[in-house]
Amino acid sequence: MDPSRFLKCLYNINTIPLHVLDPSKPYSKYIPLDLSENNTQFSSFDFSSSEKLGNYIETFIKKHKAFAAYGGYLEKRTIYKRSAHFKTLNLDNSERNIHLGIDFWCPANTAVYTPLKGTVHSFCNNSNYGDYGPTIILKHTLFEFEFYTLYGHLSLSSIKHLKVGQIFKAADQIGTLGSKDINGDYPPHLHFQIIKNLQGWVGDYPGVCNIKDLNFFKSNCPDPNLLLKIKL
Repeated sequence: MDPSRFLKCLYNINTIPLHVLDPSKPYSKYIPLDLSENNTQFSSFDFSSSEKLGNYIETFIKKHKAFAAYGGYLEKRTIYKRSAHFKTLNLDNSERNIHLGIDFWCPANTAVYTPLKGTVHSFCNNSNYGDYGPTIILKHTLFEFEFYTLYGHLSLSSIKHLKVGQIFKAADQIGTLGSKDINGDYPPHLHFQIIKNLQGWVGDYPGVCNIKDLNFFKSNCPDPNLLLKIKL
């Protein structure tokens, strides 16, 4: 797969923004949210409490009169320190703390849509503490390229009747957002990620990496905003 040509194809597939949440809500109703370690508001924040983080995010959204908050691509976060899950994939026990998708923060049960026609590759309830919870991976074909989109932190009902090979048209609803009780213990949100090569993963793929592996994952998981065009 030619990396530069693939990125151009992603960007040029649409001239208007695509959506993974309510398509009737324009991106002018979304507010960017910085959850990085550089945000000084989090210097003493208790990230172990999903309730406190949820209150912070909900207040932030209401303050800006927004439909949802979004952000996080390649953001280095301290939130992952709370879970041993973010060391389990590294042989050297190093910390995975660099986020590889875009998060969309909004209430549980919010509908989730696919921006492109796709086929269900796999799905799983990744139930580790701090993990995705219910997750769907769709396979897409764009010109000569095959790639995948991942939707994490969904509701259990999103995968209850799902079938591998099931086809969704562009803008079809594929699920709803889960609550903190089943989404890995996070405030409700969608983790949306583009993946070029799944590397044999089924129903799961790393959504966070360490600094040592960043170059590979940055190439394999391009910025979802190329496709969504939240900021034109």
